[in-house]
Amino acid sequence: MRYAWIAVQRTVYTLDEMCRVLAVSESGYRAWTRGGTPDRTRLTDAQMLALIRAIHAALKGAYGSPRMVRELRGRGVPASKERVERLMREHGIRARHKRRYKVTTDSKHHLPVAANVLNRDFTPSAPNQTWTSDITYLWTNEGWLYLAIVLDLFNREVVGWSLKPCMTSDIVTDALTMAWFRRKPAVGLMHHSDRGSQYASQPFQHKLREYGMICSMSRKGNCWDNAPTESWFNSFKNERVHGIRYDTRAAMTAASFEYIEVFYNRTRRHSTLGYQSPMQFLDEWRLAQHEENLVA
Repeated sequence: MRYAWIAVQRTVYTLDEMCRVLAVSESGYRAWTRGGTPDRTRLTDAQMLALIRAIHAALKGAYGSPRMVRELRGRGVPASKERVERLMREHGIRARHKRRYKVTTDSKHHLPVAANVLNRDFTPSAPNQTWTSDITYLWTNEGWLYLAIVLDLFNREVVGWSLKPCMTSDIVTDALTMAWFRRKPAVGLMHHSDRGSQYASQPFQHKLREYGMICSMSRKGNCWDNAPTESWFNSFKNERVHGIRYDTRAAMTAASFEYIEVFYNRTRRHSTLGYQSPMQFLDEWRLAQHEENLVA
């Protein structure tokens, strides 16, 4: 298993560094790559701690012990929940501190609003049945940026997003347009958001009708009606924003792209999805559907 972990991390660390930390020989690793038998000796606490620290640094402190356990196992390293919890606790390794949710919605307008059709049903049975959306504020030394996302509740994937210096209706229409072009959902998909003026605006409502989507909005002042999207923003800010100074809007844009498209959608283990990433969960669902169709 140690050889497999070296293979995964070769793009980050040199071979001699990895072999030294894991107490294996370079010749043994090279033999394993040619078909030899991997070393199955149990890692020492020092070796396990080195791996935990490396993952913690590589993922920018995103994982607490539950996700760390599954990340280690996913990389071929045997790891028990109790052991990983102990090592992380003893050495002060923890996920980035979470901050409380702050309301940012501007619902003080006189535009028409839709009923709460979603009614907190956050578990659709298939993709492209229910999408949720929201906007958050991001500060840089050049000024504010505003991030709008569209989340597919089935696999919690960010299917569309837009980042702009102004919080006008085009930020949410652009995010929705990206999501539609990526997924091309059938008519009848439910789109849920808060009552913000951007979502109630005529351009956005026109776009929903153009795509044949059903509009649903949270009740006034009730953030729990859109809880999965609020949770996503909390995770993003905890793992990429809080405690980090971004000098430019370009730097924040790059960090947002990396988090959404590289880390979150493809890699980040989601507790709601059985600690799979959103794309892995969707791929396995599609494979299961294909196999069922072959049997039928």
